[in-house]
Amino acid sequence: MYESIELRAGSRALELIRDGGFKPDRVRTIAGASGGPKWLVLAGMDRALRIMFSGRTRPLHLVGSSIGAWRLAGLAAKDPVKAMEIFEDRYVNQRYSRRPTAAEVTEESRRIMDAYMGGSEGHAVRHPFLRLTIITVRAKGMGRSDLPLVLSLNLAGTAMGNMIARSNLRFFYERVIFTDPREVPPFLPLSDFPPVQVSLTEMNIRDAIMASGSIPLVMSGVRGIEGAPAGTYRDGGIIDYHLDMPFAAGPEELIFYPHFYDRIIPGWFDKSHPRRKPLAAHMANVLIVAPSRRFVERLPGGKIPDRDDFWLYRGRDDERIAAWKKIALDSRVIADEFLEAAASGKISELVKPVDCH
Repeated sequence: MYESIELRAGSRALELIRDGGFKPDRVRTIAGASGGPKWLVLAGMDRALRIMFSGRTRPLHLVGSSIGAWRLAGLAAKDPVKAMEIFEDRYVNQRYSRRPTAAEVTEESRRIMDAYMGGSEGHAVRHPFLRLTIITVRAKGMGRSDLPLVLSLNLAGTAMGNMIARSNLRFFYERVIFTDPREVPPFLPLSDFPPVQVSLTEMNIRDAIMASGSIPLVMSGVRGIEGAPAGTYRDGGIIDYHLDMPFAAGPEELIFYPHFYDRIIPGWFDKSHPRRKPLAAHMANVLIVAPSRRFVERLPGGKIPDRDDFWLYRGRDDERIAAWKKIALDSRVIADEFLEAAASGKISELVKPVDCH
């Protein structure tokens, strides 16, 4: 019956769920990872979030990098149902030339932003109970340039530095977080990459979201963000790909994490380093809800969608769009199974430990 979901939890979350099941009131934070089109397997879960937390009164933090920030900003919109529907539709229906430039992808991304966030900026930063945090990085040295050759050299150097030690990322990029000024985000202070903290406002929220998803070479860097230090801002996933962060939570609280995978990859450059795993202390209160391997095998192509699909389907946009629409529609079974498992108490039998150090 529960063949489409995989549930993973840190040590304290495992105890809470096995003892008393899943209770939305226990959730302090919702996390959203980087991953581009992978988010389509979570489209159903994103809609379920609004139902799960509809009666909320106390603050609920939303923390996202890259596409995670785009998704969670939709949840904070004035009309979240409409925003999510528009975002899904416009995202799925992206079309580009055969060799799109960073400027072309950036322009299309701006159009998506205008469509789903237009008019909701003020509501998102003053939401009655949601507190949005958007994670970006500010480039150093050659990473500030959008010239392909210069930026490619920067990324090669970043990858080499990261191979030696993840801490070397600080020589290339600086973590910058845009946060709701009404409340301190539930993961500060951060000692690994001490962040610059900027207040999220009605005037900078769009640029912050754009910056958080501005993949180097794929999109142009974002400059001139109001209230933020001068510089070139790029994809928050460079440092915080899957959010291996010290989320603060009380002994009875959870960090709820709808995710594409049942594992956590700390940074964007760690994808080729399988030994890089999250710290157990960071994952203690985290509950991950992910698609199962069996669910993924049933998807078009037998895989979670990703940016390579634009190349796999190049010249055949209609086929890609049809596949992505099917994935988004099929993803609703993940939400259905999770809600059923939580309501029935079966979640206590399904949850397994998350893989970490």
